[in-house]
Amino acid sequence: MTDATPPQAIANDDHAFAAWAAEQAGTRLLEVRTQGLEGRELKDAGDAAAQAVLAQLLAEHRPDDSVLSEEASDDKSRLQADRVWIIDPLDGTREFSEPPRDDWAVHVALWERGELTAGAVAQPALGETFHTGAPPVVAPRGDGAPRIAVSRTRPPAFVQALAEEIGAELVPMGSAGVKVMSVVRDVADAYVHAGGQYQWDNAAPVAVARAAGLHCSRVDGSTIVYNEDDTSLPDLIVCRPELADQIVAFVRRHGTD
Repeated sequence: MTDATPPQAIANDDHAFAAWAAEQAGTRLLEVRTQGLEGRELKDAGDAAAQAVLAQLLAEHRPDDSVLSEEASDDKSRLQADRVWIIDPLDGTREFSEPPRDDWAVHVALWERGELTAGAVAQPALGETFHTGAPPVVAPRGDGAPRIAVSRTRPPAFVQALAEEIGAELVPMGSAGVKVMSVVRDVADAYVHAGGQYQWDNAAPVAVARAAGLHCSRVDGSTIVYNEDDTSLPDLIVCRPELADQIVAFVRRHGTD
């Protein structure tokens, strides 16, 4: 593992630590991709390698904090903790296992006493890391039709109906984090999802999107809550603020079935 950032620079800066840790895991994942593995072997190796990197870094640099990870057993002591790192070591394992696809990510977020306070989403194959320490600036929206990011394999039917109602086009892509970052990057204007996710799927992306000034909520417009006992977090909207009312109103009228 290469320490690209001196430990003293991250000692008291959770934003910097989140970005650095995500990048370190991303570097390891790029290495795993060069080892000649394919399919399920590559997916499993990537999950394990990135989890090992993040677990080591958290144990070394944030030893008193709790952790909720997709790739580790759920230690329920986190429910009484003041600080919980919510991580997805490899978001988009399918895309990771299909080189040279770049629509996969590493998520590292910090929850403190009811709020997300820091987060980073690394897209290693793009050489990009988006984080709350330097919130991204979202470009002004252009004159074209709104663009809605959707799953390339399982686009929900209700999003097609939403797109038709508001005159939007659908933009298929991989992982949840990549779809949220597509709004941050002005590749899409909204990401609307109701097909089932977990807290680690969107905690870091939502932290970054909020820092960038985007609207983030459940599909009914309610607040997204993290570090709950039930790790399921099945739906969300991340979009430019000017589209939020239209999208929430559509869901309230038509539901997501």
